[in-house]
Amino acid sequence: MKKWTVLTAVLLLVATVLSACGGGNNNGGNNAAGNTTGNAAANNEAAAGNSDTEAKKRVALVTPEKIGVNQFFTQMVEGLDKAAGEFNLETKVIESADPTQVEQNLRAAVAEKYDLIITAAYTAADALTKVAAENPDQAFAIIDTVVDAPNIRSIEFREYEAAYLLGAAAGLSTKTGTVGAIVAMDAPLLSKYTSGFDQGLKSVKPDATFLINYVGSFTDPAKAKELALLQNQKGADFIAGMAAVGDSGVFEAAKEKGFYTAGQDTDRTGEDPEHVVLSQLKETDTVTYETAKDFAAGNFTYGSISYGLKENGVGVTFVTAESTSPLSAFIGQENVDKLKKIRDDIVSGAIVVTNPLAQ
Repeated sequence: MKKWTVLTAVLLLVATVLSACGGGNNNGGNNAAGNTTGNAAANNEAAAGNSDTEAKKRVALVTPEKIGVNQFFTQMVEGLDKAAGEFNLETKVIESADPTQVEQNLRAAVAEKYDLIITAAYTAADALTKVAAENPDQAFAIIDTVVDAPNIRSIEFREYEAAYLLGAAAGLSTKTGTVGAIVAMDAPLLSKYTSGFDQGLKSVKPDATFLINYVGSFTDPAKAKELALLQNQKGADFIAGMAAVGDSGVFEAAKEKGFYTAGQDTDRTGEDPEHVVLSQLKETDTVTYETAKDFAAGNFTYGSISYGLKENGVGVTFVTAESTSPLSAFIGQENVDKLKKIRDDIVSGAIVVTNPLAQ
């Protein structure tokens, strides 16, 4: 009996072990399935993480000069920063000390595998043309000039629309009937400013006299001041600065002689609200933001596109954008209201401003 009891116990133990092993295999199969599910979940989670990483597109901005020298480029950084925050972009700004460094900085951005590389100004055009041709699968954009290539988006401004408003403001405000503009160069590109201004001026004051003098440089305030003083001697009581760095010379002349002036690209009225009474705006922050937004959303296209009054790409202080400066009595709210109506008519197409480069 004792042997049978032991044998029975052994047999029961073996059966139990076998049963346990069998159950273990089944459970192992279930566990394997469970692990597969768990791994799938982990894989999905990892994939989601990878997807998030992939979705975080990388955009580099290569400037042709240091940030802070020209507000034109500072605004671009502001627009890119805004897009980065709203659309989960990884961004980087690569500053060039001068335009000669643009090519090497574009190449650096390509080497760092940025998905979109943005640059700006005609001074970067030659470098971009070369680098883009060597990297046909890389997406590029350039602001404020046109580079014709299949992998570049070129963003232009319809400056002549804002210049029309500025000319109309001069015509509505002048007391002498003579106004002027100090222009950097006698170049076709800058005719978008002078032609637009002239069209707006003559639309409200057909008999007005419009004086134009060219500095011959984008960086000569002394010459610009000299020419502004000459125009003032001829009776101009409003002289628009269209001379880039030279505008500061026009502002100095206005302060010395008591005439009125306007700046370009950004709101310059804060520098001397008594004499710098308007600024023609070029909203590079808006354009940079919209470019990055299109890329983030998968709506990015190549070729040339333009921004004007309708797209809030250009404008004039007090008319299309607020200013921290007080409105000058020389301009006056009544004229601002008239200018806002003109702005609306341009946007609607009731007023058509001629692009001198399209003629």
